[in-house]
Amino acid sequence: MNRNTLKKDIDSRIFDTVNVTLLLIFSIIIIVPLWNVIISSFSSGKSLAEGGFIFWPKEFSLENYEAVFRDSSIWQSFFISVAKTVIGVITHVFFCAMIGYGLSKQKVRGRKLYVTMGVITMFFSGGMIPTYLLIKSLGLLNSFWVYIIPALFSYYDVIILMNFFRNVPDSLEESAKIDGAGDWRVFLKIFIPLSMPAIATIALFNGVGQWNDFMTTKLYVTDKTLYPLQMKLYEIIVQSQTQSMQNIGGSAVIETTTKGVQLATIVITTLPIVVMYPILQKYFISGMMLGAVKE
Repeated sequence: MNRNTLKKDIDSRIFDTVNVTLLLIFSIIIIVPLWNVIISSFSSGKSLAEGGFIFWPKEFSLENYEAVFRDSSIWQSFFISVAKTVIGVITHVFFCAMIGYGLSKQKVRGRKLYVTMGVITMFFSGGMIPTYLLIKSLGLLNSFWVYIIPALFSYYDVIILMNFFRNVPDSLEESAKIDGAGDWRVFLKIFIPLSMPAIATIALFNGVGQWNDFMTTKLYVTDKTLYPLQMKLYEIIVQSQTQSMQNIGGSAVIETTTKGVQLATIVITTLPIVVMYPILQKYFISGMMLGAVKE
Protein backbone atom coordinates (compact mmCIF):
# COMPACT_ATOMS: atom_id res chain seq x y z
CA MET A 1 0.00 0.00 0.00
CA ASN A 2 1.57 3.30 -1.09
CA ARG A 3 1.54 6.53 0.90
CA ASN A 4 -1.35 8.15 -1.04
CA THR A 5 -3.59 5.12 -0.60
CA LEU A 6 -2.78 4.94 3.12
CA LYS A 7 -3.52 8.64 3.54
CA LYS A 8 -6.86 8.32 1.74
CA ASP A 9 -7.75 5.33 3.92
CA ILE A 10 -6.92 7.25 7.12
CA ASP A 11 -8.85 10.32 5.95
CA SER A 12 -11.83 8.14 5.10
CA ARG A 13 -11.81 6.52 8.54
CA ILE A 14 -11.52 9.90 10.28
CA PHE A 15 -14.39 11.24 8.17
CA ASP A 16 -16.57 8.21 8.98
CA THR A 17 -15.74 8.49 12.71
CA VAL A 18 -16.64 12.17 12.79
CA ASN A 19 -19.90 11.51 10.93
CA VAL A 20 -20.88 8.70 13.28
CA THR A 21 -20.03 10.82 16.32
CA LEU A 22 -22.06 13.79 15.07
CA LEU A 23 -24.97 11.51 14.19
CA LEU A 24 -24.84 9.96 17.67
CA ILE A 25 -24.78 13.39 19.36
CA PHE A 26 -27.62 14.62 17.16
CA SER A 27 -29.67 11.48 17.96
CA ILE A 28 -29.11 11.93 21.70
CA ILE A 29 -30.18 15.58 21.50
CA ILE A 30 -33.46 14.48 19.89
CA ILE A 31 -34.15 11.23 21.76
CA VAL A 32 -33.41 12.31 25.35
CA PRO A 33 -36.00 15.16 25.57
CA LEU A 34 -38.55 12.99 23.74
CA TRP A 35 -37.92 10.14 26.15
CA ASN A 36 -38.29 12.52 29.10
CA VAL A 37 -41.69 13.72 27.85
CA ILE A 38 -42.97 10.16 27.31
CA ILE A 39 -41.74 8.86 30.68
CA SER A 40 -42.97 11.95 32.53
CA SER A 41 -46.44 11.44 31.08
CA PHE A 42 -46.54 8.04 32.84
CA SER A 43 -45.37 9.49 36.16
CA SER A 44 -47.58 10.35 39.10
CA GLY A 45 -48.27 13.90 40.21
CA LYS A 46 -46.00 13.42 43.21
CA SER A 47 -43.03 12.49 40.97
CA LEU A 48 -43.65 15.46 38.71
CA ALA A 49 -43.84 17.74 41.76
CA GLU A 50 -40.27 16.82 42.67
CA GLY A 51 -39.08 18.29 39.35
CA GLY A 52 -35.82 17.46 37.59
CA PHE A 53 -35.12 15.10 34.72
CA ILE A 54 -37.08 11.85 34.84
CA PHE A 55 -35.31 8.97 33.11
CA TRP A 56 -37.65 6.34 34.51
CA PRO A 57 -40.91 6.88 36.45
CA LYS A 58 -40.48 6.47 40.18
CA GLU A 59 -44.21 5.96 40.55
CA PHE A 60 -45.78 4.57 37.40
CA SER A 61 -49.27 5.93 36.88
CA LEU A 62 -51.90 6.18 34.14
CA GLU A 63 -53.80 8.96 35.89
CA ASN A 64 -52.68 11.55 33.32
CA TYR A 65 -54.05 9.54 30.41
CA GLU A 66 -57.23 8.73 32.37
CA ALA A 67 -57.76 12.45 32.93
CA VAL A 68 -57.29 13.13 29.21
CA PHE A 69 -59.71 10.46 28.02
CA ARG A 70 -62.31 11.34 30.66
CA ASP A 71 -62.76 14.65 28.87
CA SER A 72 -65.32 13.94 26.15
CA SER A 73 -64.16 16.99 24.20
CA ILE A 74 -60.81 15.25 23.62
CA TRP A 75 -62.52 12.62 21.48
CA GLN A 76 -64.41 15.28 19.57
CA SER A 77 -61.17 17.20 19.00
CA PHE A 78 -59.42 14.01 17.91
CA PHE A 79 -62.17 13.33 15.35
CA ILE A 80 -61.90 16.90 14.00
CA SER A 81 -58.10 16.57 13.70
CA VAL A 82 -58.33 13.26 11.86
CA ALA A 83 -61.10 14.51 9.57
CA LYS A 84 -59.40 17.77 8.64
CA THR A 85 -56.06 16.03 8.12
CA VAL A 86 -57.42 13.26 5.89
CA ILE A 87 -59.78 15.48 3.87
CA GLY A 88 -57.23 18.30 3.75
CA VAL A 89 -54.43 16.08 2.45
CA ILE A 90 -56.58 14.39 -0.21
CA THR A 91 -58.06 17.65 -1.53
CA HIS A 92 -54.74 19.52 -1.36
CA VAL A 93 -52.78 16.85 -3.23
CA PHE A 94 -55.50 16.36 -5.86
CA PHE A 95 -55.95 20.12 -6.44
CA CYS A 96 -52.20 20.79 -6.70
CA ALA A 97 -51.77 17.75 -8.96
CA MET A 98 -54.46 19.03 -11.35
CA ILE A 99 -52.82 22.45 -11.58
CA GLY A 100 -49.35 20.93 -11.91
CA TYR A 101 -50.55 18.62 -14.68
CA GLY A 102 -52.04 21.53 -16.61
CA LEU A 103 -49.01 23.78 -16.20
CA SER A 104 -46.66 20.98 -17.25
CA LYS A 105 -48.10 21.21 -20.78
CA GLN A 106 -46.36 23.76 -23.00
CA LYS A 107 -49.44 24.09 -25.22
CA VAL A 108 -51.62 25.59 -22.45
CA ARG A 109 -52.66 29.12 -23.42
CA GLY A 110 -51.50 31.76 -20.94
CA ARG A 111 -49.19 29.30 -19.18
CA LYS A 112 -46.44 31.87 -18.55
CA LEU A 113 -48.93 34.25 -16.95
CA TYR A 114 -50.25 31.54 -14.66
CA VAL A 115 -46.73 30.50 -13.67
CA THR A 116 -45.79 34.12 -12.90
CA MET A 117 -48.92 34.59 -10.81
CA GLY A 118 -48.12 31.39 -8.90
CA VAL A 119 -44.55 32.49 -8.19
CA ILE A 120 -45.81 35.82 -6.82
CA THR A 121 -47.94 33.97 -4.24
CA MET A 122 -44.75 32.35 -2.92
CA PHE A 123 -43.29 35.72 -1.93
CA PHE A 124 -46.30 37.89 -1.10
CA SER A 125 -49.53 37.38 0.83
CA GLY A 126 -52.47 39.57 1.73
CA GLY A 127 -51.59 39.67 5.43
CA MET A 128 -53.54 38.60 8.48
CA ILE A 129 -56.33 41.23 8.45
CA PRO A 130 -57.16 41.06 4.70
CA THR A 131 -57.10 37.26 4.92
CA TYR A 132 -59.48 37.35 7.88
CA LEU A 133 -61.85 39.67 5.97
CA LEU A 134 -61.72 37.32 2.97
CA ILE A 135 -62.47 34.28 5.13
CA LYS A 136 -65.35 36.17 6.72
CA SER A 137 -66.79 37.29 3.36
CA LEU A 138 -66.69 33.68 2.14
CA GLY A 139 -68.71 32.58 5.16
CA LEU A 140 -66.00 30.24 6.42
CA LEU A 141 -65.85 31.56 10.00
CA ASN A 142 -66.83 28.83 12.49
CA SER A 143 -66.99 26.32 9.65
CA PHE A 144 -65.15 23.03 9.22
CA TRP A 145 -64.28 24.07 5.66
CA VAL A 146 -62.05 26.86 6.94
CA TYR A 147 -59.51 24.07 7.53
CA ILE A 148 -59.84 22.76 3.98
CA ILE A 149 -60.50 25.48 1.39
CA PRO A 150 -57.73 27.99 2.31
CA ALA A 151 -55.20 25.12 2.40
CA LEU A 152 -56.09 23.75 -1.04
CA PHE A 153 -53.34 25.53 -2.95
CA SER A 154 -49.58 25.67 -2.50
CA TYR A 155 -47.55 26.72 -5.51
CA TYR A 156 -44.44 25.17 -4.01
CA ASP A 157 -46.16 21.76 -4.20
CA VAL A 158 -47.42 22.60 -7.70
CA ILE A 159 -43.83 23.19 -8.85
CA ILE A 160 -42.72 19.81 -7.46
CA LEU A 161 -45.54 17.98 -9.22
CA MET A 162 -45.22 20.02 -12.41
CA ASN A 163 -41.52 19.16 -12.74
CA PHE A 164 -42.26 15.52 -12.00
CA PHE A 165 -45.01 15.36 -14.66
CA ARG A 166 -42.58 16.78 -17.21
CA ASN A 167 -40.35 13.72 -16.76
CA VAL A 168 -43.16 11.34 -17.74
CA PRO A 169 -42.49 10.21 -21.35
CA ASP A 170 -44.80 11.81 -23.90
CA SER A 171 -45.13 8.43 -25.60
CA LEU A 172 -47.21 7.13 -22.68
CA GLU A 173 -49.72 9.94 -23.02
CA GLU A 174 -49.79 9.67 -26.82
CA SER A 175 -50.38 5.92 -26.77
CA ALA A 176 -53.20 6.33 -24.23
CA LYS A 177 -54.90 9.00 -26.34
CA ILE A 178 -54.59 6.81 -29.43
CA ASP A 179 -56.54 4.17 -27.50
CA GLY A 180 -59.26 6.74 -26.84
CA ALA A 181 -58.31 8.01 -23.38
CA GLY A 182 -59.15 11.63 -22.56
CA ASP A 183 -57.15 14.07 -20.46
CA TRP A 184 -58.85 13.07 -17.21
CA ARG A 185 -58.17 9.36 -17.80
CA VAL A 186 -54.55 10.05 -18.73
CA PHE A 187 -54.17 12.15 -15.61
CA LEU A 188 -55.78 9.62 -13.24
CA LYS A 189 -54.52 6.37 -14.79
CA ILE A 190 -51.01 7.32 -15.92
CA PHE A 191 -49.66 10.46 -14.28
CA ILE A 192 -51.03 9.92 -10.76
CA PRO A 193 -49.73 6.31 -10.38
CA LEU A 194 -46.32 7.26 -11.81
CA SER A 195 -46.00 10.25 -9.47
CA MET A 196 -46.67 8.43 -6.19
CA PRO A 197 -43.24 9.29 -4.67
CA ALA A 198 -43.87 13.01 -5.18
CA ILE A 199 -47.49 12.75 -4.04
CA ALA A 200 -46.56 10.79 -0.90
CA THR A 201 -43.89 13.35 -0.02
CA ILE A 202 -46.30 16.26 -0.41
CA ALA A 203 -49.01 14.35 1.47
CA LEU A 204 -46.63 13.73 4.38
CA PHE A 205 -45.57 17.37 4.68
CA ASN A 206 -49.12 18.66 4.28
CA GLY A 207 -50.49 16.05 6.68
CA VAL A 208 -48.02 17.04 9.40
CA GLY A 209 -48.90 20.69 8.82
CA GLN A 210 -52.63 20.01 9.00
CA TRP A 211 -52.29 17.86 12.11
CA ASN A 212 -50.14 20.40 13.99
CA ASP A 213 -52.09 23.49 12.91
CA PHE A 214 -53.94 25.34 15.63
CA MET A 215 -53.46 28.91 14.40
CA THR A 216 -56.32 28.55 11.91
CA THR A 217 -58.62 27.62 14.79
CA LYS A 218 -57.36 30.45 16.95
CA LEU A 219 -58.01 33.04 14.21
CA TYR A 220 -61.22 31.83 12.57
CA VAL A 221 -63.04 29.42 14.91
CA THR A 222 -64.79 30.16 18.21
CA ASP A 223 -67.09 27.12 18.21
CA LYS A 224 -65.42 24.65 20.57
CA THR A 225 -67.08 21.70 18.87
CA LEU A 226 -64.80 22.43 15.88
CA TYR A 227 -61.61 22.59 17.95
CA PRO A 228 -58.92 20.14 16.74
CA LEU A 229 -56.67 18.24 19.11
CA GLN A 230 -53.85 20.77 18.80
CA MET A 231 -56.14 23.59 19.92
CA LYS A 232 -57.15 21.47 22.88
CA LEU A 233 -53.47 21.06 23.70
CA TYR A 234 -53.02 24.82 23.40
CA GLU A 235 -55.87 25.33 25.88
CA ILE A 236 -54.30 22.88 28.31
CA ILE A 237 -50.95 24.67 28.10
CA VAL A 238 -52.57 28.09 28.67
CA GLN A 239 -54.64 26.65 31.51
CA SER A 240 -51.56 25.16 33.16
CA GLN A 241 -49.70 28.47 32.93
CA THR A 242 -52.68 30.36 34.40
CA GLN A 243 -53.11 27.91 37.25
CA SER A 244 -49.37 28.00 37.95
CA MET A 245 -49.53 31.79 38.32
CA GLN A 246 -52.57 31.55 40.61
CA ASN A 247 -50.99 28.75 42.61
CA ILE A 248 -47.74 30.52 43.52
CA GLY A 249 -46.95 29.87 47.18
CA GLY A 250 -49.74 27.31 47.50
CA SER A 251 -50.17 23.64 46.87
CA ALA A 252 -48.40 22.07 43.89
CA VAL A 253 -51.16 19.54 43.23
CA ILE A 254 -53.02 21.56 40.59
CA GLU A 255 -49.85 22.47 38.73
CA THR A 256 -48.43 18.97 38.63
CA THR A 257 -51.76 17.39 37.65
CA THR A 258 -52.19 19.85 34.81
CA LYS A 259 -48.59 19.32 33.75
CA GLY A 260 -49.13 15.57 33.62
CA VAL A 261 -52.26 15.97 31.50
CA GLN A 262 -50.35 18.35 29.24
CA LEU A 263 -47.56 15.80 28.74
CA ALA A 264 -50.05 12.99 28.08
CA THR A 265 -51.82 15.14 25.49
CA ILE A 266 -48.49 15.88 23.78
CA VAL A 267 -47.79 12.14 23.48
CA ILE A 268 -51.28 11.43 22.16
CA THR A 269 -51.11 14.18 19.52
CA THR A 270 -47.62 13.14 18.38
CA LEU A 271 -48.28 9.39 18.17
CA PRO A 272 -50.31 9.32 14.89
CA ILE A 273 -47.58 11.17 12.97
CA VAL A 274 -44.87 8.89 14.41
CA VAL A 275 -46.90 5.85 13.31
CA MET A 276 -47.58 7.19 9.80
CA TYR A 277 -44.01 8.22 8.98
CA PRO A 278 -42.53 4.68 8.63
CA ILE A 279 -45.41 3.75 6.30
CA LEU A 280 -44.61 6.64 3.94
CA GLN A 281 -40.84 6.58 4.46
CA LYS A 282 -39.94 4.78 1.22
CA TYR A 283 -42.04 7.23 -0.82
CA PHE A 284 -40.66 10.13 1.21
CA ILE A 285 -37.03 9.19 0.46
CA SER A 286 -37.79 8.70 -3.26
CA GLY A 287 -39.63 12.01 -3.38
CA MET A 288 -36.81 13.90 -1.70
CA MET A 289 -34.42 12.59 -4.36
CA LEU A 290 -36.55 13.94 -7.21
CA GLY A 291 -34.50 16.32 -9.27
CA ALA A 292 -31.35 15.65 -7.25
CA VAL A 293 -29.62 14.05 -10.24
CA LYS A 294 -29.60 15.82 -13.57
CA GLU A 295 -28.67 14.24 -16.87
